[in-house]
Amino acid sequence: MAKKERKIIVTAAVTGAIHTPSMSPYLPCGVQGISQAAIDAANAGASMVHIHAREDNGKPTSDLDTMGQILSRIKENSDVIIGITTGGAIGMSVEERMASIPRFKPEIASFNSGSVNFNLAGLAASIEANPTYDWEVPFLKGTEKNVFQNTFADMKKCLDMMHEAGTVPEFEVFDLGQLNNIKTLHKQGLIREPLYFQFVPGVMGGIPMTAENLMYFVNHVKADYGDKANFSMVAGGRRSFRFETMSVILGGNMRVGMEDSLYINPQGELAVSNAQQVEKVVKILHDLDFEIATPDEAREILQTKGRDKVNF
Repeated sequence: MAKKERKIIVTAAVTGAIHTPSMSPYLPCGVQGISQAAIDAANAGASMVHIHAREDNGKPTSDLDTMGQILSRIKENSDVIIGITTGGAIGMSVEERMASIPRFKPEIASFNSGSVNFNLAGLAASIEANPTYDWEVPFLKGTEKNVFQNTFADMKKCLDMMHEAGTVPEFEVFDLGQLNNIKTLHKQGLIREPLYFQFVPGVMGGIPMTAENLMYFVNHVKADYGDKANFSMVAGGRRSFRFETMSVILGGNMRVGMEDSLYINPQGELAVSNAQQVEKVVKILHDLDFEIATPDEAREILQTKGRDKVNF
């Protein structure tokens, strides 16, 4: 019998908590903007969306009511897998970041695989002369003094919460040593299979985004877990699509969206929507003879509990 053709999970991370409104007029903000961006990305072909909450002025928020409105509106209008953040935004406490798990019991949520000196201060220079909102420059500059805390105690607590909620952890890996963090927790019997990794190179404070570093990530995950793990990749900046495509060619999946990159091409043209980025990668993958996973096919691959068992 012929081997079943692998299908690719395309995730759209539609807003995040890194970029600010001054950087792009197209950055989704508020309940309406974020939920519609996710629905449109799903209609463009995304298998899954990854959600952070923002106020109407674009400021990242941990307000659970705001998050709940976003999640409910997406679910009412799409069968896409809805993943939520436990990364939140720089400056939020660990407790704030994790609170959405027991409240919403999502199918999947990000899991931060270690602490990072997550420094966004360098982004402030591009908007400092004329920011759209007063909060933007202090927010970015303040990250220079911040540690994005994820101790082993924090990680174990987060795993407990996710197991209790029936939520699949999406292991976000910012640096090489964090692979060993997950391997340690797996050996302790705290992580269920299959594992799902999201490689996040290119963040200041983490590993640089290079082909060699992606190969290192992939080779170690394959050596440690074999067919008991799947992986995907995040790439930022103007040349993100080539790295995300490399992830697929190496046997993984890909994530696009304005959380990670505001651009649609290397020339620096701003993407007008998350859907535009999804449409671009769908075309790339089809041209390379790959098929995109539907939301239900992605649920089967990741072994999530299903959209009927979430709490929103």
